[in-house]
Amino acid sequence: MQSKRALKLGAVIHGVGSSVSAWRHDEVQADASIDIDFYVKQAQRAEAGKFDFLFIADGLHITEKSIPHFLNRFEPLTLLSTLAAHTSRIGLVATLSTSYSEPFTVARQFASLDQLSRGRAGWNVVTSPGEATAANFNRGGHPTHDNRYQIAEEHLEVVKGLWDSWEDDAFVRDKKSGVFFDPKKLHKLNHEGRYFNVAGPLNVGRSRQGRPIVFQAGSSDSGRKLAALTADAIFTNHETLEEAKAFYADVKRRAVEAGRSPDDILIFPGIGPIIGDTEAEVERKYEELAALGSIDDALQYLSRFFDYHDFSRYPLDEPFPDLGILGSEGFRSTTEKIKKSARDNNWTLREVAQRISTPKGGFAGTPEQVADELQRWYEAGAADGFIIGARLPSWFDDFVEKVVPILQKRGIYRSDYEHQTLRDHLGLPYPVNRYTQTSAAK
Repeated sequence: MQSKRALKLGAVIHGVGSSVSAWRHDEVQADASIDIDFYVKQAQRAEAGKFDFLFIADGLHITEKSIPHFLNRFEPLTLLSTLAAHTSRIGLVATLSTSYSEPFTVARQFASLDQLSRGRAGWNVVTSPGEATAANFNRGGHPTHDNRYQIAEEHLEVVKGLWDSWEDDAFVRDKKSGVFFDPKKLHKLNHEGRYFNVAGPLNVGRSRQGRPIVFQAGSSDSGRKLAALTADAIFTNHETLEEAKAFYADVKRRAVEAGRSPDDILIFPGIGPIIGDTEAEVERKYEELAALGSIDDALQYLSRFFDYHDFSRYPLDEPFPDLGILGSEGFRSTTEKIKKSARDNNWTLREVAQRISTPKGGFAGTPEQVADELQRWYEAGAADGFIIGARLPSWFDDFVEKVVPILQKRGIYRSDYEHQTLRDHLGLPYPVNRYTQTSAAK
């Protein structure tokens, strides 16, 4: 089922880093998470590397134990609206929760970003795994894992319906006749469902790419089902090629069962490559970063996946504790994976915490070795592309300057942009407005 498209690449921009301790590195700008100049530079760097899109992660709840980047950072859509003015081709993907947002507002925000960027917007759909998030919203408590995905499915249905409020050629704008729009091509949604009642229509028209690209981040069974039904792309995470291939095949199979083509959904594992001219340099870079964090930092980072469970109560050098179902209502696929790996490998709590907080990953090596591994996964049917989460700014520079040219020389990655919109970059079909389809069928 491997796609015939060229390899695709996205870039996560994480400000001061995605770990508890990366901000302490000498090259990291301590206020990067709230410095627009830093984000502009990173975005333009990714665009120079001909990346398909930027990816901005988000969350809606913090504690004093949250990683530094989470404590003080920009809201994604606001940030990407600014980056739209400083870039011209690269896609702009923002994370936003279906559990704690209204469909009409979401549809309007992303449609606006899509118009501002001339067809480069994408929405990363999340359901917000942290139970404490509910305390920040008037929702009457945090939905269960399965319920969150039921809400998300209807939420997406409503948003996509609102994005079809206007047919492509609805706005006539004829000054002589005084006709601004064709009323026959404006459509109310009038959705009445289990979780949402939304009349519409939306007060933003369709963009060059029809509507924003829908990403989905979640690898549980519920997450895979939602992605197969509704997503254009899925952001996932796997440690081995075998795991990635199994996930890839499963999601593509589910998409086909849902009446879609396997090429209608793209799969992007997230990776954190470490690149050096020699293997010794790679190891030095990794050890330098890992040394910045203490075991307390590692336990603190691990705790966020388990509802901020206090791991300090357990012996560090004994087998990872039996946590029962703890974490199953939050980061379900992640916590299940952590528990299974610890059990299968007989890892201690110390080993688990260190592996989770500062993973080395399988994409570490010389530029040729990293390019080889990317190509191996891509050609083996484990990925349509990758989302690059470099843990230091210079590591991202290394990827753009040293790995990208190798991929281009091999002919599996673009040498220049051929299109204007994110949808076209990804090779995804244009979504025909549902009302246009109805009219054509009559």
